Amino acid sequence: MDLLKNVMYSISSGEYDKCLFKMYATENLQPYKDRFLSLLTTFGETFGFDRKVELFSASGRTEIGGNHTDHQLGKVMAGSVNLDIIAVASKSELGTTRVKSVGYPMDIVSVDDVQPIESEKNTSASLIRGVNEYFINKGFKVGAFDCCTTSSVLKGSGLSSSASFEVLIGNIVNDFYAEGSATPEEIAIIGQYAENRFFGKPCGLMDQMASSVGGIISIDFYDKDNPKVIPIDFDFSKAGYSLCIIDSGADHSDLTDEYANITKEMKLISNAMGVEYLSRVDENHFYNSIEKLRKTCPDRAILRAIHFFNDNRRVSQEVESLQNGNLNEFFNLIKASGRSSYEYLQNVYPSGSVKNQAVALVLALCEKYLHGMGAYRVHGGGFAGTVQAFVPNDMVTQFKFNIEKSIGENMCHILNIRSVGGLKLYKY
Repeated sequence: MDLLKNVMYSISSGEYDKCLFKMYATENLQPYKDRFLSLLTTFGETFGFDRKVELFSASGRTEIGGNHTDHQLGKVMAGSVNLDIIAVASKSELGTTRVKSVGYPMDIVSVDDVQPIESEKNTSASLIRGVNEYFINKGFKVGAFDCCTTSSVLKGSGLSSSASFEVLIGNIVNDFYAEGSATPEEIAIIGQYAENRFFGKPCGLMDQMASSVGGIISIDFYDKDNPKVIPIDFDFSKAGYSLCIIDSGADHSDLTDEYANITKEMKLISNAMGVEYLSRVDENHFYNSIEKLRKTCPDRAILRAIHFFNDNRRVSQEVESLQNGNLNEFFNLIKASGRSSYEYLQNVYPSGSVKNQAVALVLALCEKYLHGMGAYRVHGGGFAGTVQAFVPNDMVTQFKFNIEKSIGENMCHILNIRSVGGLKLYKY
C-alpha cells in the first residue's frame, strides 16, 4: 500500500488548506502545496513510499527590535516570516535518525550517542544530537526517525535558517517521542541548547523563540529560565507597509569571531560591574563608572554596552508604539536602533574592513530610495548578511528595482509575517 499517496491526495484536495493559509498568509496556496508534494516524492524515493508520515514546518524569523540584546538577557521584538523549512518525517526502528535535506548529504545520527562530537561542530547533525540529548535529560526515551526537508529560508540572510532547523527537529521529536509535552517556548530553549552545546555557537534565544512561537512577539529574557513572551497584534501589510529583507551579498561564514566578540566585550563590562549580564547592571551606575571601566575595558566594549542599554529600552517603546498604532513613532525608533548598531554596537561591517562594506552600502541605498518614508536598519547579527526595511506598499516595486539595480537581481525579498511558528501540519 502506497501510504504517501494518501497524504498527497489530502494536500491536493484542500484538506490542509486552513493550516497552509495560516502559515503563508496568501490565497494562492498552490505553490506551497506543490512544494509539499515534491518533498513527499523525495521522501518516497529516499526512504520508501509505504511509510506513515507527518508533515512539519518551522519558520524563518525577522528581528524587529533589540539588536544583540538577547544574549545579555535583555528585550527583543521579533516575528516569524512566510519562509520556512518543511519536513516529511516518519518514525523508524533502525536506532539511527536519518535526515536528508534537499541539496545536502544525508545526516545519520545514532539516538544512543548524545554527547557532543568535536568534529561534528557547525553541522546539522550536531543539532539533531543536541535536541535528542535535551529530551533524554527531560526523561523521555528518544527514538529514531527518517526525514526529508527543504528550505526556503535564505541561508546567511539573518532570517536564521539554523534556528528554523532546530525548531523543526524539536517539533518532530516532541511529537513522535515526547507526547507533545514541550511548549513552543521550550522547543526554542531546546534549539538554543543544541546550538550552544553541540553546534558550538554562543547564540542568544531570540532566533529560536521567534521561529517557534510565531507572529510578532516581544520577549524579555531577564528570567532566562522563564522568558516573558508577549504577542503583538499588528499587521504591517494592512497598515500600508511591506517588510523587505535585503541580502547585501556579503558572506558571513567567516565572521564567528566578530559575533563572539560582541558577547565577549559586553561580558567584560558586566563582569567588571560584578554581574554576569548587562541586563543586571544599573544604567546610572554604569555611566558613573566609565572612567574606572576604561582602565580595564576597551572603549568599544563601553560603546557596545551603551548600545545595549539604549536598544533594550527602545524595545519597550517600540512595542507600545505598535500597540497604540503609532507607526511614525515606531519607525523613528527603528531608525534610532539602526544608527545605534552602526555607531555604538559597530556591527555593520567587519573590524578594519575597507573593501567589504556591503551592509553599509545597502543602508545608504535605503536612505536614498525611501525618501524619508518607512524605516531601515541592519538586520540580525550584522557585519555581513542583510538589511531590514519597512517600505510603503505603493513604493515597494520601485524600491526593489532601485536596490537590485545596484546589488543584483533577487536580493530584495518582500515578506509577510506569519501567524504560526513551528508546527505539525493539521487537516481541516
